[in-house]
Amino acid sequence: MFTTYLRNKFSISGRKGLILIFLLVSTAGYSQKNVETNLPHYDERWIHYGFLIAGHRSHYQLKYSDNFIRPQLDSIQSILTPSRLGFDLGFIVNLRLGEFFDFRVTPKVGFYEYKVEYNLTDGNQINQLVESTVVDIPLLFKYKSRRWTNTRIYMIAGVMPGIQASGNKKDENERKLLTADFNLSAEFGFGFDLYFPLFKFSPEIRFSRGLLNLLKEDRFGYSEGIESLQTNVFTFYLLFE
Repeated sequence: MFTTYLRNKFSISGRKGLILIFLLVSTAGYSQKNVETNLPHYDERWIHYGFLIAGHRSHYQLKYSDNFIRPQLDSIQSILTPSRLGFDLGFIVNLRLGEFFDFRVTPKVGFYEYKVEYNLTDGNQINQLVESTVVDIPLLFKYKSRRWTNTRIYMIAGVMPGIQASGNKKDENERKLLTADFNLSAEFGFGFDLYFPLFKFSPEIRFSRGLLNLLKEDRFGYSEGIESLQTNVFTFYLLFE
């Protein structure tokens, strides 16, 4: 599975490497005193398009219910939600609102995995893996700094509706954890616009927090002991415009 391959590659050291890249990019922008300006009138266009690829790490934010401490669940020691890796593909529609503000829509297809671990008091473990393909439609406002030669720093924030396209089929006779098909998340992040002679390239880090409880009751008790499940996603984007 492709996500398994990503899991082996996107380690903690990999995340440190991404942070290092951002620091190098930010300092490089201020050393371009005598460099020719690329695409000098690019940001004056009222609309432009592009595409994106991204890798993400996602997990559920879990809240225990009052049932967790009741006698019928005394065989469960803890319920954990470790993070999993996935990736996204999409495109960009950017509208210019002013010198420092843009509004952008970045529809994408995200391939997600969420894992829930039920650790039992006898030392055994029951795992539930929720795999799904989701159509996300981030609606974002972008605030950008003044351009320094071929570099610009920006912040971005907005909301992201998401509709599940496949996976997580709700068969009540199947022993699995059930979640909702629709999600709404708050998004915020930052990035760098790097101007090249023929295109603009933007590495970006974005954080996403689900606003809705995705948990659905099931007949086999996987939802027992859980009050809510909300998504948390950390994504590293590569945007080309």
